[in-house]
Amino acid sequence: MFNNVPLNYKCPICLAVKGIENEDTWIKQADIFYRDDFVMGFISSKFIKGNEGHPLIVPNKHFENVYDLPEEIGSQIFHVGKKIAIALKKLRNCDGVNLMQFNEPVGDQHAFHYHLHIIPRFEGDDFHEEFWKAKRSNPKERILYA
Repeated sequence: MFNNVPLNYKCPICLAVKGIENEDTWIKQADIFYRDDFVMGFISSKFIKGNEGHPLIVPNKHFENVYDLPEEIGSQIFHVGKKIAIALKKLRNCDGVNLMQFNEPVGDQHAFHYHLHIIPRFEGDDFHEEFWKAKRSNPKERILYA
């Protein structure tokens, strides 16, 4: 519907869903911690200082943004996202959780495949300063979080 994918776009998320690891995706198979018939969960390849190792949930099938996402897939993403948010509260002992999703370039969407960030928040974590400074992490660092 409202698509912005550049010509010849190689979707890094579709590559990961297919099990491909190459220079076109930062996602490694070891980052993946959840998969069912509709969605996949993996640890972000970018670390936000103070909030390292946040999960993302994506549809297995390519949908660019929320406008294209079928409701039944969105429902599964939210269902799994809620479980992960609760797990983050228990396992990481975080003080809160942000669920964030971006659409279109002006809405700060960078990977043109729908994805939901689930970010553990901690008192005094400076998240609003650090989110846009996130750095690419070493895949070995992510295994602990996956």
